[in-house]
Amino acid sequence: MADTKISRPFRADQVGSYLRPDELMNARQDNADKKITDAQLHAIEDKYIRELVKAQEDIGMPVVTDGEFRRQSWNKDFLGGFDNVVEQPGNLKLYHRLPDGTNSTNQISGWAVTGKFKRSKPIQVDGFNFLKGITKVTPKTCITSPTLLHFRGGREAIDKKTYPKIEQFFDDVAAAYREEIKDLYAAGCRYVQLDDTNFAYLCDERFRNAVKEMGEDPVKLTDTYIKLVNDSLRDKPKDMLSAIHLCRGNSSTAGAAQGGYEVVGPQLFPQLNVDAFFLEYDDARAGKFTALADVPKGKTVVLGLITTKRADLEKKDELKRRIDEAAQTVPMENLCLSPQCGFSSGAHMKKRITIADEMAKMKLLVDTARDVWGGM
Repeated sequence: MADTKISRPFRADQVGSYLRPDELMNARQDNADKKITDAQLHAIEDKYIRELVKAQEDIGMPVVTDGEFRRQSWNKDFLGGFDNVVEQPGNLKLYHRLPDGTNSTNQISGWAVTGKFKRSKPIQVDGFNFLKGITKVTPKTCITSPTLLHFRGGREAIDKKTYPKIEQFFDDVAAAYREEIKDLYAAGCRYVQLDDTNFAYLCDERFRNAVKEMGEDPVKLTDTYIKLVNDSLRDKPKDMLSAIHLCRGNSSTAGAAQGGYEVVGPQLFPQLNVDAFFLEYDDARAGKFTALADVPKGKTVVLGLITTKRADLEKKDELKRRIDEAAQTVPMENLCLSPQCGFSSGAHMKKRITIADEMAKMKLLVDTARDVWGGM
């Protein structure tokens, strides 16, 4: 395995998930139907993760993920690995956008915490160990942000007998995350990414109003979530790189949230104790790069300029132009490039592009980063 010591994200980096091959999808369904064993499913997952890692290495990616091939979705498997966490419809009355500006009929799912929140066993460590053992470059692990446990359900989704004060809940969540990060570090992980939708959703006036209807103040809630993430990362060793991906919703071509980062940036960028921000900038709903003025000196911004929602391939010259534009606010040495999101946030998400399309986009990513920065 390559040296895992890194001080910032790579110039060509990525968010994490890739399209699942059909055989893997079928195997997961067969496992759910009790037609194949867990061990048989695991072997098929291993096969396709090996192929994906080689494909990433072959196009020159300096960092690889397992494509989230062992997950049903970017959040359900990880959060469901904690004790007393149950999926339920969200209390936040909002939906993903459709291209015509209307809402989809699929309400955002949420979580209920039915008892004491704790981590009885490692969640992501076995998967990381496999990834680490099959790559020549840096392996990266992606975990769901702790804010998701609260945002979509609010106070009513957290058991009040166990947690009469919500601060007690947040303390337990942060402690459980620290345990997972500690074990990931012991396994050799030196690059961890939190995937978070909620800071980006709080840029959107629709979501801020929905939060108010749920009895929360969006400004105070932003501070609460900053503290929760910081507490979760508090014991992270200095040689473990931390990043956060602010996702605007990837399940439709129109996404979910819109609104520039300037809405939360003055709170978020200076106060959140991460090394890097993965920010979605693949379309106009994210606003202008000038919102990055609050990013502290020395922190990295990974520009999500390549969309995973559509098959059309971006123009390299246009990507370079936008990187130059961002560099007017954040120094070029503090910028990197990535897709705006993963290619398949959920295993059964409708495929709008092909595996060949996604690899063409990743190759464009690598080629553009080399043109702009030279080394990775």
